[in-house]
Amino acid sequence: GLHATKKVFIDGEAGTTGLQVRDRLAKRSDLEIISPPSELRKDEETRKKFINEADVVILCLPDAASIEAASWVEPENDRTVLIDASTAFRVDDNWTYGFPELSEEQRNVLSKSKRIANPGCYPTGFIGLTRPLVDAGIIPVGTPLTVNAISGYSGGGKGLMQIFEEEEHEPWSAYGFALSHKHIPEMSLYSGLGKNPIFQPQIADFDQGMVVSVPLHYDWLKPGTTGEQIHNVLSSHYKDSIFVDVMPLGENAIKEEGLLDRGAFLRPDTLKDTNRMQMFVFPNDEAGQALLCARLDNLGKGASGAAVQNMNIALGFDETTGFDI
Repeated sequence: GLHATKKVFIDGEAGTTGLQVRDRLAKRSDLEIISPPSELRKDEETRKKFINEADVVILCLPDAASIEAASWVEPENDRTVLIDASTAFRVDDNWTYGFPELSEEQRNVLSKSKRIANPGCYPTGFIGLTRPLVDAGIIPVGTPLTVNAISGYSGGGKGLMQIFEEEEHEPWSAYGFALSHKHIPEMSLYSGLGKNPIFQPQIADFDQGMVVSVPLHYDWLKPGTTGEQIHNVLSSHYKDSIFVDVMPLGENAIKEEGLLDRGAFLRPDTLKDTNRMQMFVFPNDEAGQALLCARLDNLGKGASGAAVQNMNIALGFDETTGFDI
């Protein structure tokens, strides 16, 4: 290519997201992954040196460790792009939210940004479904929504994966009962709703995948709204998107496409190991209700895939580089 090989440092490469990012980048010739010897992986001086030497640093760390690592970029270093996979900076004004599909403007800002906060997996689905409808005036600002979601157990990191893969465990779990899950602030902010949804996350006995569901009563929406209008707004917003697909409208059309298992069931793991997201609109106009669903890989478009997509944009590469489209 025209540019010198870009150096990428994955800080936290032994964690779930870090391993996935590394796998996604390993085959690429336009990048060099720089990596300290394993005994120095947690050494502060070594990490500082690697952070400032890299063109891109992908932070795959807990929040507190991300905040510390981000502070190690030298004041005169205006070159290194930081992409943070934690929740630490997602609603921070000095960081750009890494959901390029939010708007054309968002993709532009990301292409110039040196500080990118990678979105949470659940918020990617929720914001992806709601933001275009808020922008179009269909969902009024301030509407108190609910989001129900189910994820594969890999979302809980190595500890939870070990429990589900090697130990006695429950078939399904709901959690987040304090109604203060760490994904809620970004949901409220980037949906444009300005209102915390009630968020009901769940995990079940499969490793990767996710369905995020948002129920809507037409009573809450712009008067006269129909399922078809909702579908049109989403279809038009994502029509040029590479990674996000709006599926046909309604249950019958989805059945005809063979997208429901046994003609009835929407399974969560179909997009495993991809950076794709599919959106579904299931309306019942007579009842004045619709259900919006987003399906994605919690570790793909929900984590490592998005990090690589954002890195491509920030480095000026083709957004699809390294992805099987």
